[in-house]
Amino acid sequence: MTATLTAPKAAGKARKVDAVPWWLKLVTGVVALYFVLPTLFVIPMSFSRATTFQFPPKGFSLGLYENFFTNPVWLDALRNSVVVALLASLLATVIGTAAALGLHNLQGRLARFARTMLMISIVTPAIVIAVAVYISFLQWRLVGTLAGYVLAHAAIGVPFVLVAVTSALGGFDPKLLRASASLGAPPVRTFLRVTMPLISRGIVTGAVFAFVTSFDEVVIALFLRSPALQTLPVQMYNSVTVEIDPTIAASSSVVVTAVTTACLILQFVGSRRKSR
Repeated sequence: MTATLTAPKAAGKARKVDAVPWWLKLVTGVVALYFVLPTLFVIPMSFSRATTFQFPPKGFSLGLYENFFTNPVWLDALRNSVVVALLASLLATVIGTAAALGLHNLQGRLARFARTMLMISIVTPAIVIAVAVYISFLQWRLVGTLAGYVLAHAAIGVPFVLVAVTSALGGFDPKLLRASASLGAPPVRTFLRVTMPLISRGIVTGAVFAFVTSFDEVVIALFLRSPALQTLPVQMYNSVTVEIDPTIAASSSVVVTAVTTACLILQFVGSRRKSR
């Protein structure tokens, strides 16, 4: 009888301990509102008929979106951003995945040093990286070139791939590699048939984050830009600092929608795989 009475009490205490405090929910809501609030102003302004920045918007029009998708300046910047982000994310995914696989079973100071060097771009201020990249690329004649953009953006995307793939490797059973080798499979076939399917979620997650990071990057792009090649964030920066162009409201809405859609698709695919 005593055990029967004490069990509900223990369960109630466990629920109280596991409950999220109200102040933490409040802080989370305030932080979320802080990040979402600018979007609540920008998106309505993108449908305004005004020729300047004005809130609340006056009238309803798709003129800003029409200008964005028909103006060669904006279209070239959008195409450059997509091309650079695709190539940079591809390069970062290959390097980050290879680094995660190589460092997975390594221990000691050398392994920690290698991880630190690969992750250092996350904690380094963007302006410091931009200046270092500009000085180096100026000597190598990579400033204003597609290769320069891809290399610089791939470098800042590698840490995201490394973290995602390393996390996926946490539940990987190394016995599967020995079993594949005992059956005569070469290393490349083992990676493609055994390792890669099991860590594919981490690879895709890292690739998406690398793409989004490159697509939205502006500081390094400002240093590497040229009259013939500049990305969408640079054009958005110019539309505010050099000229007052309200088309930035439409371009910002497009970027927010694209990034949000990519993250939601990634979340949906991950939840489907978990349910299976």
